[in-house]
Amino acid sequence: MQEILYIEIPTPDTPQVLQWLQHQWQPLYGKVILSPDGVQWYSGTIENGQIEDKNNPLGEINIFLWSLQRTTYLKAFRYQTPAIPQESALLNHLQQELRKAFPNQYPEPPVIPAGASIFTALESYYPKTVHFFRKFPQGEADLNRVYWWEQRWREGVRRPQTPKQVLFPEVAPPASVKNANSPTYDLIYLGGALGVIHAAVMARLGYKVLLVERLPFGRMNREWNISRDEFQSLIDLGLFTPSQFASVIAKEYLDGFNKFFDANNPPRLQSPVLHTPKVLNICIDAEKLLHLCGEKLRAAGGEIWDKTEFISAKIAPEQATLELIHLPSQNPQTVTTRLIVDAMGTASPIAWQLNGGRAFDSVCPTVGGVISKGFDPEVWDLNYGDVLNSHGDISRGRQLIWELFPGAKGEITVYLFHYHQVNPTNPGSLLEMYEDFFTILPEYRRCDMEKLEWRKATFGYIPGHFSVGSSDRTVAFDRLITIGDAASLQSPLVFTGFGSLVRNLGRLTHLLDTALKHNLLKATNLNQIRAYQSNTAVTWLFSKGMMVPTGSYLPPQRINSMLNTFFGILADEPPAIADTFIKDRTNWLTFNRLAIKAALKNPGLLIWIWQLAGLKDILRWLGSYLDFTFAALVSWLFAGWLPSLAQKYQPWLELKFPALWLQILAQTYAWSNGLGKNKIPSFEQHAPELLASSSPVEIPHSLITDTSPKS
Repeated sequence: MQEILYIEIPTPDTPQVLQWLQHQWQPLYGKVILSPDGVQWYSGTIENGQIEDKNNPLGEINIFLWSLQRTTYLKAFRYQTPAIPQESALLNHLQQELRKAFPNQYPEPPVIPAGASIFTALESYYPKTVHFFRKFPQGEADLNRVYWWEQRWREGVRRPQTPKQVLFPEVAPPASVKNANSPTYDLIYLGGALGVIHAAVMARLGYKVLLVERLPFGRMNREWNISRDEFQSLIDLGLFTPSQFASVIAKEYLDGFNKFFDANNPPRLQSPVLHTPKVLNICIDAEKLLHLCGEKLRAAGGEIWDKTEFISAKIAPEQATLELIHLPSQNPQTVTTRLIVDAMGTASPIAWQLNGGRAFDSVCPTVGGVISKGFDPEVWDLNYGDVLNSHGDISRGRQLIWELFPGAKGEITVYLFHYHQVNPTNPGSLLEMYEDFFTILPEYRRCDMEKLEWRKATFGYIPGHFSVGSSDRTVAFDRLITIGDAASLQSPLVFTGFGSLVRNLGRLTHLLDTALKHNLLKATNLNQIRAYQSNTAVTWLFSKGMMVPTGSYLPPQRINSMLNTFFGILADEPPAIADTFIKDRTNWLTFNRLAIKAALKNPGLLIWIWQLAGLKDILRWLGSYLDFTFAALVSWLFAGWLPSLAQKYQPWLELKFPALWLQILAQTYAWSNGLGKNKIPSFEQHAPELLASSSPVEIPHSLITDTSPKS
């Protein structure tokens, strides 16, 4: 018996597909007999229920359907070894007719009338989503937030060339402003998640800081995981002590698993579990972390205005004036600052305006929740995490991927996401993903959905930008800079603004402090202050290979085959290689060695990526690769001695030529952090006082608050 066809039919209504296959499909030739899950096709004739073929050898194909991941799959098997005459034509006809009957669909969320309940408005469209959000403590507010975020995202994707204008340059300020006192604040941060971490650091450096947050401060729609060595940068900057870090650890697990479905892959493309014990192995109590940063911000003289939304900003030569609105009272507010820091993520209208036409190239629509209890003990050992896992092939144009992280007091955080190509017809839907999540969670990890107790919903759009070089994306305007997901300079594989910000926090702090001290707040200066890493920018081609182009039909196992190829190679490498790759520290030699090894293991990989990316993106990737190569070469030639020389002349250079000094400093970090290396030692003493006064401290395991048994 030989498999001759495997396709996905993008609909959750498998009974309807079965009805079509058994009663509406008219094969080019031959006859069919109904079977419980499909049909049996024969090349002979059928009379009185008996198969007769007087002129040709009997040909038989068994076609059957099954449902998984809220979609339908079809396979066809031939019983005899020789191909049946016109077999390809028969199967191609079947596929074409199926595509006509069951095309790709990208449903739109309904319009919700003013004043209507979100539950009532969505129940007929997303029944499971509404059912389970009713069980969340703040389910109605959270579902409203999901709907708001999806609508904001769709609006940005569909109007990229003419995004809403929220930044208005002014040639000269009004007379009333010109004669006014200095701006009220040095820095105003928009967005209270990633924003408060950086705001607290800058406030402790002596700057007057205001944080503006649309939600009640401390509310998080996502959880954060990180490793000890990555969090170390917050300790090095003096923002946290080791004991304070221990206090925000919800759970530390022993090992993390990476495994992709490979039942439909040939043996050479099946891979073992990749173990990553030091990747995302610490679950952070995100809300506790935010509140602690908020306390530090206020203690340093900073302020927090929550439930306040950014409307627009006027950028004058001397200052920026922000228009805000306090949401509960609807009272408008006006405030001035030397510099705006945009940390609003993918919902940021500023990011869309700065990069109109190409604000984001890709996105991970991500949904999930924190489960307090309800999983049987034998289902999951809370000493372990699922870093990346798939339990099936492509589903309705997406390769769905799971994450599972244990938390405090037996909690489990589960995410479902997919890599997605930004497209106006198919922007990517959180609501569709939630309907998938609540339907297929028991397929991923056995559970009774009605017994699960939900603590909070976790969701968001995590963006990616395919940067060809360090200046390919605009991250600044006069008196404005973007960070985190709004800047979208993180790894397209790791996909998190939190990790990128934490890894580059010392770099961003040092450069921003230098710019503020010398009033270097023009866009040309601020655009040098970015978390760009050429060693991670080059990996965007891998993430491109995980996206199904809108309207396309791939072999269902294709993306799992690609993932198994690469993660299988990492599993064969020493653990340190996988650790450095996933933590954005891969150097040029390691990257090239792994890429060559992958191509030799699976030569078809190159053709698959070419088909998915196309000539234009392949050429763009070559630009990224050349930029990475050039940066690595320059670092090898100059990083060993030029920083020391610059340090020797720093007092004179910084005093006489501050803009040049900022450029040298930014380039120095590009040679270190920008290639995944540690900070260059000769510059640490010239970082901000907060950075200089602290030295790396290893966090002892005895300070971890979680006391669950370790094995």
